[in-house]
Amino acid sequence: MEDITISEVIDKAIQREEEAYAFYMELFDQIEDPSAKDTLEWVAAEEKKHKQFLVDYRDGKFGSKALRKSEVVDYHIAENQEEPEIAKDMRREDVFLVASHREKRSHQFYMGLADMHSSSEVRDMLTRIANEELKHKEKMEYLYANTAFPQTAGG
Repeated sequence: MEDITISEVIDKAIQREEEAYAFYMELFDQIEDPSAKDTLEWVAAEEKKHKQFLVDYRDGKFGSKALRKSEVVDYHIAENQEEPEIAKDMRREDVFLVASHREKRSHQFYMGLADMHSSSEVRDMLTRIANEELKHKEKMEYLYANTAFPQTAGG
């Protein structure tokens, strides 16, 4: 598997961002909750931005360290909550939980690819992309937690 190029990795990541955008817009069309729809539009726009970044990166508009790894808080909510079925009348927190599960699978996908490579530029790029997916998961789990368990006046 060592013969994969950075360009091929980026092309696969671009495809996954396109799929994520389509997933979120399809979910947007399937649900009714206006607030959840707003959030889905926002996260879909984030996927479009990530795709554009990857296209620009592939086309040489950024240096090799443009994707920086950053600290991410992994709440492990998706790992401990069952993924809800998508339904028109699903609750807002369930929308965020579905998104958390999707981002978890994307993170696992890229980490699985990275694990197939010995220490190399390709492995480094894959772990950086996986880190971006983990950031998405962090956002969705944060929204889930704050929607499912809102702060009350009592603390």
